[in-house]
Amino acid sequence: MREFGPIISRRTFAAGAAAAFAAPSALAATPPITEESPMGPFYPGHYKGESDFDLTRIKGRAKRAQGTIIEVTGRVLDRLGNPVRGAKLELWQCNAAGRYAHPSDVATAPLDPDFQGFASLVTDRDGGWRIVTVKPAAYDSPIGRRTPHIHWDVRGRAHRLTAQMYFPDEAEGNATDTLYRQLGAGAATSLARAEGAGRYAWDIVLMDG
Repeated sequence: MREFGPIISRRTFAAGAAAAFAAPSALAATPPITEESPMGPFYPGHYKGESDFDLTRIKGRAKRAQGTIIEVTGRVLDRLGNPVRGAKLELWQCNAAGRYAHPSDVATAPLDPDFQGFASLVTDRDGGWRIVTVKPAAYDSPIGRRTPHIHWDVRGRAHRLTAQMYFPDEAEGNATDTLYRQLGAGAATSLARAEGAGRYAWDIVLMDG
């Protein structure tokens, strides 16, 4: 006579199955929230130019911005890893010579009339965004030598974040940069990923999306 194991009730079976399916989700890693950074003194509050994703070209000018052209892509996510659709992003940076197009910048490096230096974006349905720009230069400042970085002001549905994005191929400069070092263990959330020659990726994770 064939023997069977103990009888399992439907309720017990259903509970066990639900736990089995729920376990992977419960154990899934959630993305770390991007560290807050100072907005900095060069936010372009009175910028009157273009605001499209390509900072290397200005309408009506034949030349392209000087410096190494790079592409940066990424997504805006909430703390559970869900995409934040319609998030508003403003970004600004110095040019390839280390100069901001801002009246408060007293640097003697030349301005680049073909460099936009600012962009205003809105994320797509997957939280995605993309920019084409030049690799910003390092420059001297009152708080010491600043490593190459891009400033961001991100506004989601319920959370606003100011952050600075750093480059993985600037390890030496990052290690001595005052603001980067102040991020401590959270510095990894502000570091872009290299995706090939001239290409970087960086996801921005908001507390509440």
